[in-house]
Amino acid sequence: GAVDVKADYQANLSTLTIKTKPLALAQYGIDAQTVLDVVSSLGGHQVGQIFEGRARYPIIVRVPEQWREDIALLEQVPIADANGNSVPLRELASIQLEETPPTIEHEGNRRRTFISANVRGRDVASFVTEAQAAVVEHVEFDPGYEIKWGGDFENLQSASRRLIIITPIVLTIIMLLLHTSLGSLRLAMLIFLAVPMAASGGIIALYLRGMPFSISAGVGFIALFGVAVLNGLVWVSAAEQSRALGLSLYAVSHDTALVRLRPILMTALVASLGFLPMALSTSDGAEMQRPLATVVIGGLITSTLLTSLVVPTIYPWFAKGLHRVVLTHHGEPEPTID
Repeated sequence: GAVDVKADYQANLSTLTIKTKPLALAQYGIDAQTVLDVVSSLGGHQVGQIFEGRARYPIIVRVPEQWREDIALLEQVPIADANGNSVPLRELASIQLEETPPTIEHEGNRRRTFISANVRGRDVASFVTEAQAAVVEHVEFDPGYEIKWGGDFENLQSASRRLIIITPIVLTIIMLLLHTSLGSLRLAMLIFLAVPMAASGGIIALYLRGMPFSISAGVGFIALFGVAVLNGLVWVSAAEQSRALGLSLYAVSHDTALVRLRPILMTALVASLGFLPMALSTSDGAEMQRPLATVVIGGLITSTLLTSLVVPTIYPWFAKGLHRVVLTHHGEPEPTID
């Protein structure tokens, strides 16, 4: 599933490393700065400037290129000691050619390197899980090394943690609003049954399409809960209005189921058709659209079945014993209990 795999690692460059010998410097009476000045001059030393109008050009003096590339010649570079005698550089310092990285990047005062890849044909979470297992099995790191999985996977983990906090808060607010609107905890619980029914439909739809849970799917679940609860609230509100006419609970349930069947089906059908292009999309960004639309369509199917079949069946049991207001033939309200 990995494509466009890249690493910011670059090939090492050959670097000339010169280390002074403290004992030899003391023996010849030469300080380390003198040696460093000679070494730095090998790459070039500015001795003046040339003025041409307002422009200034530096005058750089350096040893011939063959001296800078041949270690044997570098070792013969003469350095004057305290008595004015010439001492070859090899007596005062060790010269080695080493392979070093051209750049060293840091993050949080620690060296780091990036390996990036795009994921195609599968979800990021399962890809990273498989990649982590492969790294543990086949790669050994020296002490002090660690791997951090970032990019879309890091964003997914962060958003998942936020959803774990947001979802219970949203469900609690929905329950409180239902209780406030209906004035009955039992009727609020009846409508709240749409939430698990809708969730089951969304989960089944994701499973049938082979899609994992993602952030867009989580957003789809939250939107789905609102639509499912709204359908249930409309049904129960219509039933409560029929109860005010003095009908029995079973008559109210039967009549409301017939009257609200068409609006409920039309609401679910229109919403499903609206999300269908997103669910079947293959264009850019479709990997974010498909899970959301799939969850909403699948959840609407099961929540519609709940509102059309299950709620009318169990409504008399939930509403039994609740206070109601019946309008008498004089038009005056008369409170009663079923």
